[in-house]
Amino acid sequence: MATDNADDVLPEALRFRPTAPLVDIGANLTHESFQRDLDSVITRARAANVTTMIVTGTDVAHAQQAVAMAKRYPGLYATAGIHPHDASGWNDAVAAQMRALHKQPEVVAVGECGLDFNRNFSTPQAQEHAFEAQLALAAESGLPLFLHERDAGQRMREILHTWRDDISQAVVHCFTADQETLHGYLDLDLHIGLTGWICDERRGHHLRSLVKDIPLERLMVETDCPYLLPRNLPAKLKGRRHEPALLPWIVREIALWHNLSEAELGAATTRTAQHFFRINAEF
Repeated sequence: MATDNADDVLPEALRFRPTAPLVDIGANLTHESFQRDLDSVITRARAANVTTMIVTGTDVAHAQQAVAMAKRYPGLYATAGIHPHDASGWNDAVAAQMRALHKQPEVVAVGECGLDFNRNFSTPQAQEHAFEAQLALAAESGLPLFLHERDAGQRMREILHTWRDDISQAVVHCFTADQETLHGYLDLDLHIGLTGWICDERRGHHLRSLVKDIPLERLMVETDCPYLLPRNLPAKLKGRRHEPALLPWIVREIALWHNLSEAELGAATTRTAQHFFRINAEF
């Protein structure tokens, strides 16, 4: 049970309810920081009209937790995959567990999977092996892909080009790269997920000029909470934990640079997410 009053955690200045229901396509709600007050986190999200949250499963254990959350809370769904950081642990047993998870009705995408040549917690060779194995599972299941990429855009595009006719849809979540990489993904008919990175004037400034290059039917929004707390918040938040209730502030920033109203941007990204994940955001 929650230990916080859901109305007391967020300052009044941070609480508003946009007219369009929103879909947070990437929420790491299995993170330990949410264990204490998950009920209140969900309540605050719904108060902010974030009616649907896709809980990211980055390994077997977290994917199983995400499925359990989706069973418990209406409006939550799960992904199931092996993050490139953990690619070195890929084996036949993990593949079998993932295949079983992908058959669960709560699982709406394969992932988070992909390539991360920035940190290389697993070797590039191990990452590519696990990634292609999960592409095969996506082709088998027909589920869309929830992709992670850092400093690996060219190699990611090469691999996806080889598999493009076999997989359904795919979204590059938390996109932070440059124009060439963005256009390469769009040329592959991929979707793009944007986070609070665009609200960070220190490192996300370049994204602002790229937003208009993303067609609304390819654009989705996400918090990637508890990470990437937006820097455009008008009031300080106790602690640094991000949560789905703050998604409207990300939508506000993206709408500004897309030259749309918040309602237009919110409605468009919700329609795109509903179609992509084959879900109904209302409950």
